[in-house]
Amino acid sequence: MSDERLDAEELARLRELGQRFMRAVPHNNALGLELRAVSEGRAEIFLPYDLRLVGNPETGVLHGGAISALMDACCGAAVFQALRKPMAIATLDLRIDYLKPAAPGRGVIARAHCYKVTRHVAFVRGVAFLDSEDDPIATSAGTFMLGTRTTSRTEGAA
Repeated sequence: MSDERLDAEELARLRELGQRFMRAVPHNNALGLELRAVSEGRAEIFLPYDLRLVGNPETGVLHGGAISALMDACCGAAVFQALRKPMAIATLDLRIDYLKPAAPGRGVIARAHCYKVTRHVAFVRGVAFLDSEDDPIATSAGTFMLGTRTTSRTEGAA
């Protein structure tokens, strides 16, 4: 998932930004998410199989909530890769369409692409799969708010 248009310094900056994002979110760490690749506006994250994340012990398949968290993290990481400068982001909306269950005993890969960044909102598409994006477990479409207020609206309004 490399992008030849990026020089080595820019790619290193994107990777470092992605790694800081992954370390800064305790939920990502608890799930064991692994940032595998980044490029301009794109990210790939792996969710390893863990028995603690199984939804139904009879099937051994990862719970949909773990897949949702993976998709949210991957989409957020793609947004960070699309920004000109680091800033806080927040998920505004994330629609996930589940197409089939994951396979028992297997981790899941997610890829996301931030295809549009406006002044206040970023738009992202993602896919979760086992072996090929052409055979997805889930797809997603999301919007992320860019930047946050550092003071409340009532501060200084006297």
